[in-house]
Amino acid sequence: MVCATSYALVNALLRDRRFGREMPTELQQPCPTHLQPFYDVEAHSMLELEPPRHTRLRRLVTRAFTSRHIAAMEGDIAALCHGLINQFPEGPFDLLDAYARPLPVTVIARLLGVPEDMGPQLVKWSNAMVSIYMAGRGRADEDTAVAATKEFVAFMRGYVDARRSDPRQDLITRLIAAEEDGETLTTDELITTCILLLNAGHEATVHTIGNGVKAMLDHGATGHEVGVVEEILRHDPPLHMFTRYAYEDVEVAGHLFKRGDQVGLLLGSAGGDEAICPNPEVFDPRRTDPAHLAFGAGLHFCVGAPLARLELQIALPILFDRCPTLKLAESTQYADIYHFHGLKRLMVTQ
Repeated sequence: MVCATSYALVNALLRDRRFGREMPTELQQPCPTHLQPFYDVEAHSMLELEPPRHTRLRRLVTRAFTSRHIAAMEGDIAALCHGLINQFPEGPFDLLDAYARPLPVTVIARLLGVPEDMGPQLVKWSNAMVSIYMAGRGRADEDTAVAATKEFVAFMRGYVDARRSDPRQDLITRLIAAEEDGETLTTDELITTCILLLNAGHEATVHTIGNGVKAMLDHGATGHEVGVVEEILRHDPPLHMFTRYAYEDVEVAGHLFKRGDQVGLLLGSAGGDEAICPNPEVFDPRRTDPAHLAFGAGLHFCVGAPLARLELQIALPILFDRCPTLKLAESTQYADIYHFHGLKRLMVTQ
């Protein structure tokens, strides 16, 4: 696949409306029957859609991600971080399991209004569904992903039905209200949107916390540096590539794309571009406003970016304040996953 690697080119293509996420209609192939339940859900994902459907769905979801809604979660996130740290075991333990995974899934559960004790099951469904995008997947992976999709959809449909008769102060209720106010959001779109918020919001934040803590331990950062969160996202982003389809014959940077050609946009490479970041291989949390594209750009810019940033800005300082002697208990290895980028585990002692 042809790939864009520089910050300028990746940024430009993310914003170029001659390229998009949806495959041109004439190039689409019939979906294998056994995968149909999964792609029935994906068909309503704003991550995979272009205007006008994307515009409508994003407008509705952003109502739940206003600065007021996000700021109101600050105290709960801090309390959750302290609660998780209180449960850290003695001796070596995996910080991904003890901190990085439960934090974002609990926040998303609270946002949606589903029981927090469903967290482990939500993560299990999320991991199974995301595996469909991994390179080298087999039929067993596909069957697991489809089974998880069916269970997740049934669970969310039950909560949507419950909220129709018993409204609460949560995202599901707000999306239902938008639907009933005359917007063209369907129940299937609502369910897919809730699943997307968990899958996208959880996986990326887990990897960012893991990658970030590793970098901070390696370089003696404390979490209080002004640029530490943005430097983590620049230096070791949780997602290294997004793809786009060309919607017309077009020449970009000397390469001629035909309609339907794909281009890989290397988000990780963009953050390591010397043209916008001196000594990009160096992790330096004291950088002022380090440029990166970890959240994308253009109309598909991550809708959950404000919440993800808030979680990181709260979770990292609290962790290093509470655990000032935290250190690695073993060398780290990155997991063999595509297109996410994160650690297999993060064994530490305090």
